Order: sequence, then C-alpha cells, then structure tokens
Amino acid sequence: MPDPMAQRTQLSELDALKVPPVFAAARNALYTRFTPNDWMASNQGNYLASDRVRSGAERLRMDTVRLCRETDDKTKRTQSDVGKRLGERIGDINFWKTELNHETDNMITETNQLNEAKRILEKCLAETENPLHIAQECLYHREKRQSIDLVHDNPEKELIKEVDIIKRCQEKMRNTIDRANVQLGLNRAAQHELEKDSSDKFVAENLDTNCHGLRNASRGIAYHDGVHRIDNTLSVPETWAKYSNNNIQRSQSERAASKNMRNEIESVINACNNEMWQEWNSVNVALNQRSQETTDARNRIQTHLSKVLQEIYDMEKNIELLKKAIQDKEQPMQVAQTRLDTRLRRPNVELCRDPVQHRLVEEVGEITFTVDNLQHKLREAENALQALLRTKAALEQDLSIKNNSLFIDREKCLAMRKTFPMAPRIVSV
Repeated sequence: MPDPMAQRTQLSELDALKVPPVFAAARNALYTRFTPNDWMASNQGNYLASDRVRSGAERLRMDTVRLCRETDDKTKRTQSDVGKRLGERIGDINFWKTELNHETDNMITETNQLNEAKRILEKCLAETENPLHIAQECLYHREKRQSIDLVHDNPEKELIKEVDIIKRCQEKMRNTIDRANVQLGLNRAAQHELEKDSSDKFVAENLDTNCHGLRNASRGIAYHDGVHRIDNTLSVPETWAKYSNNNIQRSQSERAASKNMRNEIESVINACNNEMWQEWNSVNVALNQRSQETTDARNRIQTHLSKVLQEIYDMEKNIELLKKAIQDKEQPMQVAQTRLDTRLRRPNVELCRDPVQHRLVEEVGEITFTVDNLQHKLREAENALQALLRTKAALEQDLSIKNNSLFIDREKCLAMRKTFPMAPRIVSV
C-alpha cells in the first residue's frame, strides 16, 4: 500500500512533467493524471492511514490518562507521606520543646531558690557584724580596767577567740556567696541555652505546622526554582536530638550542683551560727565566772577593809592610852624628882644614902625606864597605825578597782550580751 502521506498520493498535487500547461477546462477534458485504480488505492491508503493514526492517538490518549492517574496517585501518596512525616516531625519538636520548657521551669525554680538561699546567707553575713561589734566593744570596755585588774584573763581570751571565730565565719560566708554567684551564672547560662533551644523549636514548629497545613488549594503557594538544590542543614535527626538532650543534661547537672550549693549554704549558716552561738555562751560563762571571782575578791577586800578600819580605831585608842599613860607618869616623876631635890638640902651628915634615897633613885629610874618603854610602844603603835592607814588606802583603791571591773563586766559587757544578736536560720530545701 502506498503511503497515504507520500507526495505522489496527494490529490491536490499536479504532475508538471505529465500534464502540459493548458487551460483548466481543456485540461480536465483532454488529459487525466491518475487511473481509477490509483484513485481507489489512494482512498484505501487514506483510510488505512486514518485508522493507524487514530489507533496510535487512542493508545497515546490511554497511556496519557493512565500516566496522569499514576502520577496523580504518586503525587498524592508522596504529598501524604510528606504530610505524615511533617506531623511526626512536629510531634518530635513538640516533645523536645515540652521537655525543654519543663526543664526550663525547673531551672528557673532552682535559680530562684538559690537566689533566696544566697539572700539569706548575705543577710546572715550582715548580721554577724552585730556580735562582732559587741565582742570588740567588750574588749574596748575591758581595756578600761585599772591597775592589777588589767589581767589577760579567761574572758579576754574568749572574747579574742570570739572575734577570730566571727571573722573566720564571715570569710567562709563570703567565699560561699562568691561560689553561689558563680553557680547562679552557670544556672543562667544553662537556662539561656534551654530558652534559646526552646525558642528555635517554637519557630521550627510554627514553620513545620504551616508547611503541614499547606494544601494544593492553599493561598500563598508559588514556584521557587532551584530551592530543592539548596542544602543549608546543620544537623541530622540524631545530632538534633542529641543537642537538645545535651542541653537538658547540662541543665540537670547544673540543677544538681545548685541544689548541692543550697545544701552547702544551709550547712555553712547552721555551722557558723552554732559556732558563734557556742562561743557567745562561752564568753558569757567566762564573764559571769570572772564577775563572780571579782565579786568574791571585792567582798573579801571589804571584809579586810572593815577589819583594818576596826584595827585602826583600836590602834588609835591604844595610842591615846599610851599617850595618857606617858602623861600619867609625869606627876610621879615630878614627885620623885622633887623629893630628891628637896632631900639634897639636908644638912651635913644628914645627907645619908639611906633606903629612901636608894628607893627614890630606883623610882626615878623605874619611871624613866617605863616612860622609855611607853615611848617605844607609842612609836611602834604610830608606825602600825601608818601601816594600817596605808593598807586601808590600798584596800580602798583595790576596792575601787574591783568595783570598776565589776561595772565593766556586769553593766557594760554582760548587759550587751543578754541576747544573741542574730537568729539562726534554716534554708528551706
């Protein structure tokens, strides 16, 4: 069969070689191009060519419909699978975001508790200035003791020890506050990482939610040529999950360290309060004991002073008695000497050393010896009286010193130390 599309079968084409150029009317009449068989063959060829073309077109049409259906189904399945994966991804993001938010809340709570513990510790540190000031004031007051009472006694030792303990506790509290500040910085750094990660996941979740909500009929969709060739990813699912997990683990580690720091703050507060309280009581006990010792010494001094005063009174009486006794010997001496002088006038042989003369001489000697003894006793009594007066002055001075020491220890020192000037606090866990 001739090809229906061949040039020789075209009905409208004229053969320039066979048909001479004549008029159209004569041409149709006088000359012919094809035979009837050619004509029938041409028709038959056109029919067959039409059938073949229609068959091919029909197959192409069926293949196109099938391909369209297959591509539609594949596109829908792919789009559905992408939507499913987006949903799973949104679930993963939401899970980690929830974990991060939960950990962030825990970290904020822990940071607030550590801040409160540090505030209490700072307040306790400030309150230690009161007992330190009182201890130093007691030392300053006790420096006003006088003379022999300026003793490096047990209260002074305990007060110096108390000052050292308070300063050591203050240094320990300052070191703990510095470490708490460092821990607060670490807590805030971990919290910042959690919040940043949570914020990123919030943005990613919103974007993926928008992507998950896009449909073929959605508004705002458009072509973005070459976007599928851009790969700006920085992680894979494993490293993505590991990043958030590491942030959570870091936060948990810092929270554990923060809790340990709060426990340490509580321990430092309790230890320092107990140590200062015990030393406070030790100082008070030492001051009370010293006051009791001073009181006993003062009472004994007062007893001795009263005895010395009585002895001075008795010695003054004794001196008066001695003086009177000496004075009483004047007249007997005068009588005896007058008698001797009178007897010197006896005439001639009458100047006899008779027993009367002997006795008068003995009487004068006895009176002289007696007066000398009385004078000696008077000097001794006067010396003893001066010693008693000096002792009285020393006892009165010592009594004044003891009264001054008692006033300092009781009225000034113990009066300031009636109550402990800071209250022990327990940090709530």
